[in-house]
Amino acid sequence: MNRKTVFRNLAIVAVIVLAIWGWTVLRDGNRDYKAVDTSVAMTQLNIKNVDEVQIDDREQTLRMTLKDAVNGDKKISSKYPAQTTEEVFDRVDASGAVYQTNVNKESFLMQMLIFILPLILLFGLFFFVMSRMQGGGKGGVMGFGKSKAKELNKDMPSTTFADVAGADEAVEELFEIKDFLQNPARYQALGAKIPKGVLLFGPPGTGKTLLARAVAGEAGVPFFTISGSDFVEMFVGVGASRVRDMFEQAKKNSPCIIFVDEIDAVGRQRGAGLGGGHDEREQTLNQLLVEMDGFGERSGVILIAATNRPDILDPALLRPGRFDRQIPVGNPDIAGRKAILNVHAQGKPIDADADLDGLAKRTPGMSGADLANVINEAALLAARENRTSITAELLEESVDRVVGGPRRKSRIISEHEKKIVAYHEGGHTLAAWAMPDLDPIYKVTILARGRTGGHALAVPEQDKDLMTRSEMIARLVMAMGGRAAEELVFHEPTTGASSDIDQATKIARAMVTEYGMSARLGAVRYGQEQGDPFLGRSMGAHSDYSAEIAGEIDDEVRRLIEAAHTEAWAILTEYRDILDVLATQLLERETLTRKDLEKIFGKVEKRPRITTFNEFGERTPSDKPPVKTPGELAKERGEPWPPEPPRSPELAKVGPHAQPGPGELPGQQYPPQTPYPQHQGTPQQGGAPGGTRPDYGAPAGWSAPGWPPTGGGQNGAGSNGGPQNGATQNGAPQNGGYQSGGYQSGGYQNGGYQNGAPPNSAQPPTNPYGQPGSPYGQPPTNGHHNDGHDGQNGQPPSNGQNGQ
Repeated sequence: MNRKTVFRNLAIVAVIVLAIWGWTVLRDGNRDYKAVDTSVAMTQLNIKNVDEVQIDDREQTLRMTLKDAVNGDKKISSKYPAQTTEEVFDRVDASGAVYQTNVNKESFLMQMLIFILPLILLFGLFFFVMSRMQGGGKGGVMGFGKSKAKELNKDMPSTTFADVAGADEAVEELFEIKDFLQNPARYQALGAKIPKGVLLFGPPGTGKTLLARAVAGEAGVPFFTISGSDFVEMFVGVGASRVRDMFEQAKKNSPCIIFVDEIDAVGRQRGAGLGGGHDEREQTLNQLLVEMDGFGERSGVILIAATNRPDILDPALLRPGRFDRQIPVGNPDIAGRKAILNVHAQGKPIDADADLDGLAKRTPGMSGADLANVINEAALLAARENRTSITAELLEESVDRVVGGPRRKSRIISEHEKKIVAYHEGGHTLAAWAMPDLDPIYKVTILARGRTGGHALAVPEQDKDLMTRSEMIARLVMAMGGRAAEELVFHEPTTGASSDIDQATKIARAMVTEYGMSARLGAVRYGQEQGDPFLGRSMGAHSDYSAEIAGEIDDEVRRLIEAAHTEAWAILTEYRDILDVLATQLLERETLTRKDLEKIFGKVEKRPRITTFNEFGERTPSDKPPVKTPGELAKERGEPWPPEPPRSPELAKVGPHAQPGPGELPGQQYPPQTPYPQHQGTPQQGGAPGGTRPDYGAPAGWSAPGWPPTGGGQNGAGSNGGPQNGATQNGAPQNGGYQSGGYQSGGYQNGGYQNGAPPNSAQPPTNPYGQPGSPYGQPPTNGHHNDGHDGQNGQPPSNGQNGQ
């Protein structure tokens, strides 16, 4: 409801109230008479000071006009009881005054109006309140089931794919859908069908809604947007009706795109929650499932949805045919962070000394929203200090504000507490510096921010998706360094280590129960995820292990933390003098950077790894080193990696910034489709025929790097292995790929750079691990070795399954 409608409704109500009040005032017959007590009126009748009397029998009122004024009034009125009506008439008659009796009787119509009018007002008020509580929808009070989807028009500010950074894969997937809508002929010629639904999922702040806005800005078709919470209201059947109305509206504007933000509000798993009864949300979800892929046709309507809780969505909603594409939108890597910072820095006066690339390295794990907030906070700080540009110092301060909150400048602490904080943070820093396999300390400070009194910040030199057992133990040592420093210097701990203990306990328990890093308990997952029945999961939490195992888990967790505590104590005891120097510097300067720490810790040596938990039982690890990656081999040879062959003019047209070709609509970013080169009987054992150029259907003018061959290193795999026989580029699909037919047995190791023989030759390569052609003793599946992880190439899973 807009402001004009509110003022109009208030004006109507005010006019009605004034009309009722005026009608009441005009009908009041006592407005010219002064009300007096009944005794005064009777006295005037007894002394015969009354000239004229009006008797109103319905209201039991005497209106008298006096001969002589009483208290300045000649017209008075008085009430009398109904039981004394006869006595009043006798006294009026005895006074000799002229009197008149008014007999007022309401008509039947007036009586009915008095009875019905309050009911009409109550029902009107009820419908008005109900319409406002349920949102009203289109059509006013009776528009409960109308869709609340809003269509974006051309006048609204548009976002394009150029405004999106750090999510190249998601942009590519969505760009293809946009291109399909604008140029369907090229896809339909190949029999391709447009995806019916696209689900964008990922942590908050990673740009899911931004991607949808970019699609809306570039699609060139009607774009409807709605929130998942707009479907479900207090009335039964409203959600399903709105879903039907939304898709009917979309079909009329086909081709078009519907974007549902936070779809988990309506798409949660059915059967969740407690108690019986009707669940309006489930009925809404059922209608959404039917509209997405039911008996009805839905050609030309694409549904894009976003959520940060894909785990609670109903399985029927996620299947192909409804959401054909599920696009993860995660936190950006270092290259993505650089691009995001550059996008948000556009139009802002950034100082020349501000290093955005270095800032990207210092912000691992930050989402796009966090990085945008960093740049905005720096701009606000510059305005607060009346500066004309954003300096590196302000960017550094903005990162600290986003991570830890604003600095508490007004906080006053005693000198003793300040000394405790300095030694506590110094203990973290020194323990981390002495441990191997730990990210380097970037900065340590004793300035209070948010709820912390100080912090030591360790920043990885490169993004990591995996963490080893040694790295996790090193993190435990760093976490216990503050507690150990308090005990070592002040002979008793403080409450300042509570968050450190909590963090260490979580890491140690995860090592034992989730990641199977305890030799005593083995590689077993203990405990089930605690589900919430209102989030679509099982009710309550129960352990799937015995009480004895629970005791062993507690013992292992305690043993890990005690080992880390002991190691931290040993480090601080050995370098106690350096700890004092560090604490002194912190008390004087409050913040130290990595350059300062390198000067202080010049004599600190790395400690050996803690091997207490490295038991393998009867399984003895091999002494043979792992194979080298293509990048490592290229580095040894002094060659660039990855190789960058020159791009053909046709391929250069592909991409989000390609120029439209002849006969293509603006935004068409793909060249005319050409058939893929087909394999024409490449020899399976000897590679490509010697002396020929191995282009395999590449565009004219392109030549393979390193051609013609000059030695065994080129003839074994890199050039003459062919795409079918284990070559470095195309060997995976046919003959074993990198593990069996490529780098290991038929490529770089045994068939290429090692022995100079072509891969998969007549003589099978010798493999010390077991079966020929397989480094792990088992034949590969689909050209890749499967080691039980979620990848097909023997790599452990990432993001959420690897300990990060």
